[in-house]
Amino acid sequence: MSKTAKAVYRPIGLIGSLVASSIAATLFQVVWKKVTRRDDAPTAMQSEYRLREILVASAVRGAIVAVVKALVSRGGARGFTKLTGAWPGD
Repeated sequence: MSKTAKAVYRPIGLIGSLVASSIAATLFQVVWKKVTRRDDAPTAMQSEYRLREILVASAVRGAIVAVVKALVSRGGARGFTKLTGAWPGD
């Protein structure tokens, strides 16, 4: 891909990443609330939670973030390819 196409894609990728992070955070909150019936997930610095709960919450959050970011990145790349004919990762 040309340097110009890469430069054009860079802000699209950044915006996609921000959108993906927002979607993932919301999705994690919904999933956590449905599964645990608690409003907030534990974080590492909350002493009232056991380490196991913190690790499970972190693992679930990480998995959701990774999947959503992959979906958004792939969708953005496909859209970019349809518009320009160049795959942004090449």
